[in-house]
Amino acid sequence: MKKNNNQLLMTLLKGRTFIVLIILVIFFSFASSSFLQPSTLTMVAKHVALYGILALGMTFVIITGGIDLSVGSVVGLVGMLAGGLIQEGLTIGGKTIYFSVPAIIVIMLLTGCLIGLINGLIVTKLNVAAFIATLGTMYVCRGLANLRSNGATFSKIAGYEGLGNVGLKALGTNWLNIPAGVYVFAVLAVLAAILLKRTSVGWHILAVGGNEKSARLSGIKADRVKILVYMISGFCAAWIGLINTAQLSAAHPASGDGWEMNAIAATVLGGTSMAGGSGTIVGTIVGAFVIGVINDGMTMCGVSEFWQKIIRGVVIILAVVIDQTQRNLQNKMALQARNEAK
Repeated sequence: MKKNNNQLLMTLLKGRTFIVLIILVIFFSFASSSFLQPSTLTMVAKHVALYGILALGMTFVIITGGIDLSVGSVVGLVGMLAGGLIQEGLTIGGKTIYFSVPAIIVIMLLTGCLIGLINGLIVTKLNVAAFIATLGTMYVCRGLANLRSNGATFSKIAGYEGLGNVGLKALGTNWLNIPAGVYVFAVLAVLAAILLKRTSVGWHILAVGGNEKSARLSGIKADRVKILVYMISGFCAAWIGLINTAQLSAAHPASGDGWEMNAIAATVLGGTSMAGGSGTIVGTIVGAFVIGVINDGMTMCGVSEFWQKIIRGVVIILAVVIDQTQRNLQNKMALQARNEAK
């Protein structure tokens, strides 16, 4: 009987995020009569995509036992760099060069990967704790974002037809009544799921997070794996910098401030263990929906921003506590199974 209870509890713990999502949708549907209106659902989807793409990158980092606090600042920096290239171009030797939007997108994605590479090298080669390394990078990126325009906003991101740099705003529009960011989220989520579960790289990521020492002994290049996940995180953050800038029709250095917390919350809520070694992309997607519904639902219900921060903090703490409970229960059930086998 006790074994059955443990199995039932384990099933509920594994499906906790989806259960919470359903409860939240039902609650906010009654709390606000406009919550299920198409315009509201579109807004929620737009925000879920932003949090979700960041959380995809964060999932890979946390699975390896790391953390990336720099993603929010990367969002702001990429937005400012992209906005600056569109509005002012790049001046070299007295000559100003204007890039096409596809070229700007590629440059910004490479910039995100470069920042991730720097984070990974600091963590692996300099043996700096991930929390400290990415905290430092967070401040550096935010400072660079402000220095790019002395704290001012780039408001002319529509580009100029004559210069051939129009088109970025398409990332902030709706395609078939669905935000463009949702399509990007869907494509990246599919690619992330394939990478994590269907490739040797994904298995190496899980192995490094599960037991780094054993992974090294089995021939896995753990440092390369860690560097890769930080590059993936930077790549995802760069996408958000571009999409957010397009949605706002402007680039502001404070963009993305605090968004790393949403990414971490979505990832942990989705079942990725802070201890590393386990996590799924599907879980992260559901976690992103939970964060999006909570944030937009509280706003629609008139909850103070101060209370919203408190509630988000409590949600993160509860998610970690539940994750610890699940791991303890898994260990207990595994021990019981071994005892019964004897």
